[in-house]
Parts: sequence; C-alpha cells; structure tokens
Amino acid sequence: MKNKLFLFFKFIATFIIVFLLTNLLYSFIVYLSRLFVWTGDEPLYPLYNFFSEYSLLILLIVFSVEFLVIANYYWSKPLDHLQEVLDTTEQIYQSQDEYIKLPKELTEAEYQLNQLRLNVKENNRIAKEAEQRKNDLLVYLAHDLKTPLTSVIGYLSLLRDEESISKALREKYIGISLEKAERLEMLINEFFEITRFNLSTLTLELSKVNLTRMLQQFVFEFEPMLLPKHLNVKLTIDSDVEVKLDVNKMERVFDNLLKNAINYSFPEKTIEIAVSQLEKTIEIVFSNRGNAIPEEKLDKIFEQFYRLDASRDPSSGGAGLGLAISQEIIELHGGTIEAKSDHDITEFKIVIPLL
Repeated sequence: MKNKLFLFFKFIATFIIVFLLTNLLYSFIVYLSRLFVWTGDEPLYPLYNFFSEYSLLILLIVFSVEFLVIANYYWSKPLDHLQEVLDTTEQIYQSQDEYIKLPKELTEAEYQLNQLRLNVKENNRIAKEAEQRKNDLLVYLAHDLKTPLTSVIGYLSLLRDEESISKALREKYIGISLEKAERLEMLINEFFEITRFNLSTLTLELSKVNLTRMLQQFVFEFEPMLLPKHLNVKLTIDSDVEVKLDVNKMERVFDNLLKNAINYSFPEKTIEIAVSQLEKTIEIVFSNRGNAIPEEKLDKIFEQFYRLDASRDPSSGGAGLGLAISQEIIELHGGTIEAKSDHDITEFKIVIPLL
C-alpha cells in the first residue's frame, strides 16, 4: 500500500512539473511572437496565425498527450518490475551463490527474495542431511539385522546338528541365541519407531501425577541396568511434588535421558537427577560424568536420526530418534529441553510449566 501511494504521488508530481514547464514554454513562445509586428507576408505567419486561432485546442492536445505518455510510463513501469521479479524468481532454486539484484525501486522485494532464496537453500541442506542420516541409519540397521540373525541361525544349527553336545554347552548356545534374538527384536522395534515418528503426530493425555513417586519408581526399575558399570543414581526432589503431564510420554523422555546417561557415563560414577520447583515451572536436570560432547554436536543432538557416536557398540544405542522425540514431547507440554557439556559433565535440563 505504501509503494502504491508513493507511485501515485510521484505520477501526480511528474504531471504537474510537465504541465508547468509546458505552460512556461507556451508563455515564452507567446512573448517572442509579440516582439514582432506581423504584416502577413512573413513565411511563419500562417503558423503563427494557426497557433493563435487554435491555441486552446493545441494546449489541450499537448496536455492530453503528456498525460498519456506519463501515465503509460508509470503504468508500464510496475509491469516491467513485475516481469523482472518473475524472471529473478527462477534464481531462487538455483545453486549459484550470487545474490538476486533488482532496481533500486524494488529494494524491499530484492531483500525478501534473497531471504526466501537463503531459506530454500537452508531447507534443502537440512533435508539432504536428514535424508543422508536416514539412509545411513537404514544401512546400519540392515547390517545389524543380518549380524544377530546369522548368529541365531548358526547356534541353532549347531544345536540341531550336534547330537552329543553337553548340557552346559547347549545352555550356553541357547543363551547366546536368546541374546541375539532380543537384539534382533530391538532393531526391528527401531524400524517401527522410525515409521511412527514420521507418520504420526504426538498428542498429549494430561493427568495429575506425583512426580516424586514417579521418579523414585523409575530409578528403582533401572537398577539392573546400573550394575554392569557399577553406577549409582542420586535423586534430589522434594516430597510429594505434583504436576500435570502425560505420564506415558514423560516416562519415555526420562527413559531416554537415563539410558543415555548410563551409556555415556564413566564406570563407578553417580548419575544425578535433580528436580526444582519454581514459581511457575518445574526444572528437571539429568547429569552424568563422561566424555564431554563437542559444541558442534550439541547443536545437532536433538535432530532426527542424529547419533552422537556413529561407531557405537552395536549392542547399545538406538535409531537416533530418542532426543528428537523427547524434545517434541517437552515442547508439547509447553516446555523446553537443552543440553550442555563441559569438563566431563553432561547435563540435560527440562523446564516445563506448572499447568
């Protein structure tokens, strides 16, 4: 609207200036013609006589022509600018790094198009990275599906073919087969997790819950997973802290954060879970001692399919969706989750409002 008014007033100002210049020129010609005494025999007399007789009509024609020329200029100029914009829009999807250039009158449009072009390039980059991570993940999972399956088939074949196998060895082979089958089940579940995350929209089922008892029970259930690395969990929370949240989905967040803390903790260390109730929010901090996460990885840690350690132990870790899903769950609760890592201490802080 601002540009339209500016163009309209510019058109009016141009016409007024041309109108005044035309009148000035006409007055000057009239003044010059009156300096001579016309007898009727001069070669220019017929022209002078014609202009004198039809001066008003000539002025009207001149003003009309000027108006049409100026109107045509200001009418065609936006169309020319529009064509320039349409021509430059093709550059938005091109890979060149040059910025889009438009006339001075289209500075705002030039800025918007360049911003759009940068957004398109950034979205394409993010999409390609996500697609590449997903492809890498599928290759990884396909390879890992084959590995335990081969082991299961091998040990079951030994159990079938070896008739004189000892009881102890038979139990060992059965135990290994069961372990590999469980690993196979976990990988298959990861495939379903990927599908659910991409095709479904998370919704909340809020209910009032005692967060203190919920976390106490949660930590108790994780005790067997702490034993191999001789870890401890220290829970710091006031008694009977009540909040309103989606219990099942928040358990999923806690499960993911504690599993990560266990996987990446140094042996014989303490994992801390600290809960602080503020005036309008609840803060929940999971911290563990382990190798610090580089800053460039912290920026990507909540992205889909991003795995912190690409060369992780095949018996642990997931599809790289845990933190991405956790972030979505927290944001659905109106909260935030952030990570920081420094001096061998890694912290994940959740902040959710008291609903």
